[in-house]
Amino acid sequence: MSGSVLMIQGTMSSVGKSLLVAALCRIFKQDGLRVAPFKAQNMALNSFATRDGREIGRAQAMQADAAGVDVTVEMNPVLIKPEADSFAQIIVMGKPWARLPAGEYMRRRGELWSVVTRALDSLRAQYDVVVIEGAGSPVELNLRRGDLVNMAIAEYADAPVLLVGDIDRGGIFAQLLGTHALLEGSERARVKGFIVNKFRGDARLFVDGVKILEERSGIPVLGVVPFIRDLNIADEDSVALETAVSGRRSAVGLDIVVIRVPHISNFDDFDPLRAEDEVTVRFVERVEDLREPDLIILPGTKTTIADLEFLRERGFAARIVELAHAGTPVLGICGGYQMLGAQILDPQRVESEGIQVAGLGLLPLVTTFEAEKQTVRARGVIAANDGLFAGARGLEIAGYEIHMGQTRASFDSAALRSGGAALLRVTARGDNAADDADGAVDARGWIAGTYFHGLFDNDALRAVMLTNLAARKGIARATRARFDRGAAYNRLAQVARENLRMELVYQLAGIAR
Repeated sequence: MSGSVLMIQGTMSSVGKSLLVAALCRIFKQDGLRVAPFKAQNMALNSFATRDGREIGRAQAMQADAAGVDVTVEMNPVLIKPEADSFAQIIVMGKPWARLPAGEYMRRRGELWSVVTRALDSLRAQYDVVVIEGAGSPVELNLRRGDLVNMAIAEYADAPVLLVGDIDRGGIFAQLLGTHALLEGSERARVKGFIVNKFRGDARLFVDGVKILEERSGIPVLGVVPFIRDLNIADEDSVALETAVSGRRSAVGLDIVVIRVPHISNFDDFDPLRAEDEVTVRFVERVEDLREPDLIILPGTKTTIADLEFLRERGFAARIVELAHAGTPVLGICGGYQMLGAQILDPQRVESEGIQVAGLGLLPLVTTFEAEKQTVRARGVIAANDGLFAGARGLEIAGYEIHMGQTRASFDSAALRSGGAALLRVTARGDNAADDADGAVDARGWIAGTYFHGLFDNDALRAVMLTNLAARKGIARATRARFDRGAAYNRLAQVARENLRMELVYQLAGIAR
């Protein structure tokens, strides 16, 4: 018997679809149902590694976490990762399928219809309910042909659709009523409810608004959901950084800067830092905003070489090197780790037409891009014990790797004797034991890099790193003991329960209470 389905679509991107799906997944889990998320096609640079070493959108991994189940590729069968020059890497069932310009993908996406429907069928066979997420808007009229992710999948699954609008952006009536009007007749009939999301203030002031929406459309408003601050749940893509409140500002706290490169990926790596008291995390894209922070982080990126060129063009590269030589700690993660090295080689033209690019030269490393992507969950033990990592040696950590290149140290014997070394020893990749090095630190321990995403989710390591930064600054601080995403899911679910007509949601989804 196939599981029930319910679909969340939006009037545009970033109206809160992903979080509402997560909220419903958590509610259904709390109510004793086996539930899974599904998004047929996702365009995002934030991604995650499944247990079997495949890659899916980070939002579906977050939603699966909220549902209390392990994430699988069926939850996001098609992932589009934009690159420079209007190209994108297309990930299908967790593995690279093609690298295509946008127009060519539009012509070929029909080839993937059977892939996404099989994935959805598989989930419905395993779970009591599948909560489906749409993408962007269902009424982008120039993109409707060959649709994989909005009304086409709703019709395939015979799913009731809840349409979400973002009142914080303004124009909520145009969003919801306009989208509804532009749908075709059969599609319009599939919309069973509106949700007004991100309301600030007293929702009683929108009672007339609810009445207008219902009278004009004949569709019930299932809820007015408030704007939720400091939720600490992974966002789908970097547009969220434009409105993010990044940290609790304090004159005596730590100032951590993340360089917002154009193709930044997996920026949820820094959510645990943003949740810390007296830690400010600033995402900057102008060199004049860099100032003199306590830590500079070069984040993951889908296109290391293009974003390294961005650093040079904007003056970041020279300023980061200058600050590092003056003693400012610098940490690189994944693509940022690659940038810290001496050279990046691209003999197979994976990212560029050039075969050799100079890195920032802050660590004696050489990265060589390879056609095969490394996508794996990993565990390791910290080997470094100086500077940023003083007192961390022996700490066990978990994370995941998603990268195209391999990075190797070019230390000569003198550099090794001076203390430059690997950051950690990898003890497992997936289900396989391992014993090899990852990352690098300089002799003082204040410049470091690693391929491990999720570094700061490791509470003990995060505490050590922040304590060392505070001591370097001459301040004392108490570190949050545990970063708890589960508490954030529960808070999200509670807000949704209090503001959505859940009895009607259950009824529309055909789920018995």
